[in-house]
Amino acid sequence: MPHKPALVASDLEGVFVPEIWIAVAEKTGIEGLRLTTRDIPDYNLLMQGRMNILNEHSLTLHDIQNVIATIAPLPGARAFLDELRTHTQLIILSDTFYQFAMPLMAQLGQPTLFCHSLHTDDHGLISGYTLRQPDSKTEAVRAFKRLGFRVLAMGDSYNDTGMLAEADTGILFHPPANVVAEFPQFAVIEDYATMRAAIESFLAVE
Repeated sequence: MPHKPALVASDLEGVFVPEIWIAVAEKTGIEGLRLTTRDIPDYNLLMQGRMNILNEHSLTLHDIQNVIATIAPLPGARAFLDELRTHTQLIILSDTFYQFAMPLMAQLGQPTLFCHSLHTDDHGLISGYTLRQPDSKTEAVRAFKRLGFRVLAMGDSYNDTGMLAEADTGILFHPPANVVAEFPQFAVIEDYATMRAAIESFLAVE
């Protein structure tokens, strides 16, 4: 059988950068914005709650972008990505939005990012969003496999578990205890050095 090229698919928030919505919650003091996909599996329910809170407090997209401008990648993330990309291909699959993520991508060396898009009204309030496609992380990994790639997927939240299950190898990276308890079938890795070793083992298999 011909050798299949390898590809790493990874989540963004909680893996390479802090959780954006938690940063907004800390800046604004709005506790309801601390909820993430680590807490609520239903992404549409989570986003509707977020938009309701933003509208209630008249927080605009610009307000959120001002918070994002203060966020730096997690310690060691840029070095890990730079080194990884000398050995294999990486695509970040995220349920964030391009209007949020692009400054963070610049700090990470502009890795390829697949995510979603926001809509705003005339006052700059977030009025809606467009998903690239439903269950987009899982569908992306499924498509990569159809294209002939072996895929290692890594993530930390409920919304990553579909792509982890679809991948040839799925790994939870520094996940919360509730996700670990509900998905014991996935290996758990807590740091970049151990993840690098796991990826090297994956790449060594033909």
